[in-house]
Amino acid sequence: MIGFQRATRYASPTADTRGWVVLSYLIALMVLAPVAALIAIAAQGSGDLWPHLIAYVLPTAVRETALLLTGVGVLVIAIGTGTAWLAATCRFPGRVIFDWALLLPLAVPTYIVAFVYLDVMHPLGPIQTALRWLLGLDDPRALSLPDVRSLPGCIVLLGFVLYPYVYLAARALFLMQSAPALEVARTLGASRVATFFRVALPLARPAIVIGTTLALLEALNDIGASEFLGVQTLTVSIYSTWVNRSSLSGAAQIALVMLTAVIALTLAERWARRRQRYAGGARRGHPPSPVELTGLAAAGAFFACALPILIGFLVPAAYLAFEASSRIAAAGLSPHLLIEARNSIAFAAAATAAALVLGTVLAYAVRLDRSGMAATAGRMASLGYAIPGTVLAVGLLTPLAAFDNAVDAAFRQLFGFGTGLIVSGSGAALVLAYVIRFLAISAGGIEAGFAKIPVSLDAAARSLGESAAGTVRRVHLPLLSPAFGAAAILVFVDCMKELPATLLLRPFGFETLATHIYAEAARGSYEDGAVAALLIVLTGLGPVVLLARMSRPLTAIGGRSSGGVQVASAVRSR
Repeated sequence: MIGFQRATRYASPTADTRGWVVLSYLIALMVLAPVAALIAIAAQGSGDLWPHLIAYVLPTAVRETALLLTGVGVLVIAIGTGTAWLAATCRFPGRVIFDWALLLPLAVPTYIVAFVYLDVMHPLGPIQTALRWLLGLDDPRALSLPDVRSLPGCIVLLGFVLYPYVYLAARALFLMQSAPALEVARTLGASRVATFFRVALPLARPAIVIGTTLALLEALNDIGASEFLGVQTLTVSIYSTWVNRSSLSGAAQIALVMLTAVIALTLAERWARRRQRYAGGARRGHPPSPVELTGLAAAGAFFACALPILIGFLVPAAYLAFEASSRIAAAGLSPHLLIEARNSIAFAAAATAAALVLGTVLAYAVRLDRSGMAATAGRMASLGYAIPGTVLAVGLLTPLAAFDNAVDAAFRQLFGFGTGLIVSGSGAALVLAYVIRFLAISAGGIEAGFAKIPVSLDAAARSLGESAAGTVRRVHLPLLSPAFGAAAILVFVDCMKELPATLLLRPFGFETLATHIYAEAARGSYEDGAVAALLIVLTGLGPVVLLARMSRPLTAIGGRSSGGVQVASAVRSR
């Protein structure tokens, strides 16, 4: 997913460069190993397993997954593109707040949104109770709203949570478009609506496709929301086949089907942006002046921007705050919750530290190597972000279990005692899954930090006898602290929110905040999971604030800043 690009570099010693390139390929092999293991596990399935899957499991799973992705794709494009256009090119009451507040739904994981709305939209929940009170109805059966526990309900909720991926990318491109290109269309008689659809939208199409692809990958990775809302996706089928039916090979075979869908999405995204270079030409002209909206147009823009924030963030956040405060006031803070929070923080911190180290190796290898080999390894290593958590878990389980058994057998033979499951049982497998899945975020952020450091500093350090590793330690690391901080926040919060891999790879009896919420929702005791859900949402606000600060130079409509260009360029290079 991250585009590792070659830049002009200084001539570095061959031995140093070769060592860093070898390390980058070892990291890439670590990321790709679960995929190879997945194929091997699937091939071990019994001969009659595929006919059963094809007859009873895959038709429903593929159909509902395809419908879910189609619906979510349409919704995130409509919401993300529409709000991005309004925030980037129009001036209306509240626009300054909406400009950053439209990113807030990213702080709420999809499974928490489903968790909240299952209770909020219940016939005895607050929304239907309030509507019956306003209408003077006493019987709960007298008012029936559409059931959120359905495929359409899942599409709507995921769409209102995942649209910021499209919003962030599209807004950057809209702000960078040239005013003359739009003014020419207006002088030729095109209305503002026609100019948007015939000029502005085609220019922003590569960014919209990238944002939509990221949103769809997140929807495909989701397990909590889909299961809570009764949608039998491929992800849910993998989990139920593995856990409920005790068929790892069957889960691996379904995972291969899902991986095929991921590859198709990735290839479609690359094909759609194969000519995206033409969008950058608009930067040569001055940006468009904002359009002042008044009256009904201003009210419509305000409502269009407020509704996604209300559904995707304000309602879930308000519900969780109320239920969490009520729960704490009535029963205090559960000691089990503190243990789960500690587990979540510890494992996320360990994975973040490892991802930063490996991401630094990948980014520095790209900086040193002029042959392009390290860039290829970087692209391979970034594929982990596109592998759903369930697929990754299935691919990791068998090789790690084999390693644990081999070490245990060796210790028993040599020393007379066993080691047990030193990787799978200790949680190291879960940390490894986190690292593989989110390494692309770390490597991409650190590579962007390296791009801002002049190569002349490297040459000066090397001319004074410093090695490549010493140059990184004494020159680059102090200068990379902002990039490290941004990457660390993003990786840490993604690890805290990750549910599918955590459910499948956690040690026995091990609970995190995410698995706690999943268990409470499965039991229908939503109030008991509100405190854990609120903690995750508060943690998720960190990267949202970071994204808002990164894109803040873009909010000054009519102004052009290097910060805005860098954010938009980063979006287009993914």
